[in-house]
Amino acid sequence: MKASWTLRFAAPLLFCSAALALPQPSAPHLWRRDGDKPLINMDFPDPSILQDKDGQWYSFATSGNGHNIQVAKASKPGGPWTYLDIDLLPNTGSWTTNSNAWAPDVRRTADGNYVMYYSGQVKSDPRFHCVGTATASKITGPYKPSAKPFDCDLSKGGSIDPSGFSDIDGKHYVVYKIDGNSIGHGGTCNNGVAPFVPTPILLQEVGSDLLTKIGNPIQILDRISSDGPLVEAPAIFRDVDGLYVMFFSSGCFTSPTYNVDYAYSRSVRGPYTRSESGPLVVTMDSFGLTAPGGATPLPDGSAIVFHADCAQGRCFFESKIGIMGNKVLLNGVNGLYG
Repeated sequence: MKASWTLRFAAPLLFCSAALALPQPSAPHLWRRDGDKPLINMDFPDPSILQDKDGQWYSFATSGNGHNIQVAKASKPGGPWTYLDIDLLPNTGSWTTNSNAWAPDVRRTADGNYVMYYSGQVKSDPRFHCVGTATASKITGPYKPSAKPFDCDLSKGGSIDPSGFSDIDGKHYVVYKIDGNSIGHGGTCNNGVAPFVPTPILLQEVGSDLLTKIGNPIQILDRISSDGPLVEAPAIFRDVDGLYVMFFSSGCFTSPTYNVDYAYSRSVRGPYTRSESGPLVVTMDSFGLTAPGGATPLPDGSAIVFHADCAQGRCFFESKIGIMGNKVLLNGVNGLYG
């Protein structure tokens, strides 16, 4: 491991050194930026991000603005972003209601095709969502859904918020949440009244097609009392020193308690240790945002994209990040890339 306060990223920096003030080890939140504007100023929740083979960047979001799955495009992660008025997943699958699809994540396979993970609303019981998959030959689709869900145990509450991860050893994984609060006993996000229901985050290995399961899923995190009703929205990256960082959200997305948090490990399979300094981004913290959550890191770990409340719903924001020891540090919301 490097010295405790060596700033590192998962790959060479994408932005010029003049844009980055070296962080001080005493404070994870580096400076206040009142009045930061969203990069996508419309309802664009639970964003994920992927660079295509042509160098262009794409971000994908939960149902909204008349589309099951939304998409925007930019030449660099800091934007400007252009909203594409197309529906990437016009049919969410025969097992779904074909509406209310959540938290998509798109990955490219070795043969140049694309796999989308998403949360589909279950037709037989719309109280629940389950993880679905869909495929396409180009990044903007249209994506064709698989006949059956990827994970769907309604006795545990269904499953949501899938995110893909490919490790340095060539193995591939999907991380997702068991949506236990959907069978909770009421209160905040339906899990604010005892007895509290687990909302574990699971890791499932998959084959090179990013679809075929290898073995059984393993649990790598679950809610604790300080999380409130749940943990959800997991997304993993690995930095150059072999540290695995999993971003997740806790609290309730309809409440100012929602946040961006993280845990870390020396193995993708865990065990994961929660941030010692608490959540990374919280309501009215360094950036004056409300209910930030649903964060996804860039593949090189130089930034995260996430949503926060706005007049239109939940808008798209971005923040550069760095790692010192086991700590993730923020470097300003919507900062410019060089």
